[in-house]
Amino acid sequence: MAFSKKPVKGMTDFLPSDMRLRNSVLAEIRETYAAYGFAQIETPMMEHIGNLTSKQGGDNEKLIFKVQKRGAALARAWESGDRDSLVDNGLRYDLTVPLARFYANNKEQLPNPFRALQVGPVWRADQPAKGRFRQFVQCDIDVLGDATNLAEIELISATSKALSRVLGRAGIREFTIHVNDRRILRAAALKAGFAEDDLGGVLVTLDKLDKIGFDGVRDELLANGAAADTADRYLELFSAEAGDTFSRAFCEAVDAEGLADVAANLDEIIADAAALTDEGVTIAFDPTLVRGMGYYTGPIFEVTVDNFNISIAGGGRYDEMIGKFSGEEVCACGFSIGFERIIAVLRDANVAGEAVAGDAVAFLVDAKAESGRRLDALRQARQLRAEGKTAAVLPMRKNMKRQIATLEDEGFTEFVKVYAD
Repeated sequence: MAFSKKPVKGMTDFLPSDMRLRNSVLAEIRETYAAYGFAQIETPMMEHIGNLTSKQGGDNEKLIFKVQKRGAALARAWESGDRDSLVDNGLRYDLTVPLARFYANNKEQLPNPFRALQVGPVWRADQPAKGRFRQFVQCDIDVLGDATNLAEIELISATSKALSRVLGRAGIREFTIHVNDRRILRAAALKAGFAEDDLGGVLVTLDKLDKIGFDGVRDELLANGAAADTADRYLELFSAEAGDTFSRAFCEAVDAEGLADVAANLDEIIADAAALTDEGVTIAFDPTLVRGMGYYTGPIFEVTVDNFNISIAGGGRYDEMIGKFSGEEVCACGFSIGFERIIAVLRDANVAGEAVAGDAVAFLVDAKAESGRRLDALRQARQLRAEGKTAAVLPMRKNMKRQIATLEDEGFTEFVKVYAD
């Protein structure tokens, strides 16, 4: 078998310069969320396959990296002829399903409501593209146990502040937080004449509106079996009301029972969150926002950066998921930053990571230097580290000029040369 020096498709090696940027951005995100009272937790990279295939993750359930059973258990499963039984675990495709299991397992040791922060890699067997990988990092905050819209307001405010900080590195001050409610989406589809069983497919098609336009959405609805008058009534709702409107106006057009309270709640979230965000941040009702996950039950959000055709964060309320693990109702709401897309935006703007701290000293030791001189350099470096400074002891290269230039790029500012005599 030939060795390959390339990483697995969709996965990436990160150079020291990459890691400096990634770590500094992660530090800013963690620091911001900590200031809002979110406590960091960690969950395993692998989950029970039944948890990951519970029809809560939308299309992501088709992208699971599955893990086969091991040893005798695998042999028994193979002999049974049931190929589904070969798998017992899978790599997590997001951080929300693991959080639900975590909370159900540890709730007695956690405050109520619980404000959780998770940062970690997830895996999806997706087609790689710019800003889209098969292994990537997510940064999630969630509020569990709060049924009021304070949860949504705090999540939007905290995520907005974190994004303002990290995007500000690239001089990007303007981005939009799109807000909608799954109950509004459901009511609009039913009002147009779609059956309850058709709603999942209808919303999947609507979610493509920004890519294929109204004509494309209509064509796909018809191809999936919708009547022409039903598709036209449905799209007329969005073409007439999409734009600078509050949810109350759209819900009045839909005219469905119970939507007045939904609209009032959403308008309050938008107004209060907007009063707490930095200049340049827009929070807008977007009746076409869908979000792909099947577990959302109420308000949903997504963030786009002006002049970039990608979303960089998203989330919403998912009040029914945790109960599937714990057997009792627990309301929940979360927001996730697409970390890799943030890094792609910063890279496009030529933003570099922070180098090592100032006053970093590099001792360059000649190969012919006697042991006493070398030991003296090592002791000096140890003393500098004890004082909180950065110090490295390195062999002196023949091309010292190039060596020093490389070290300066890493943040070293002082160079002590240890010669043979």
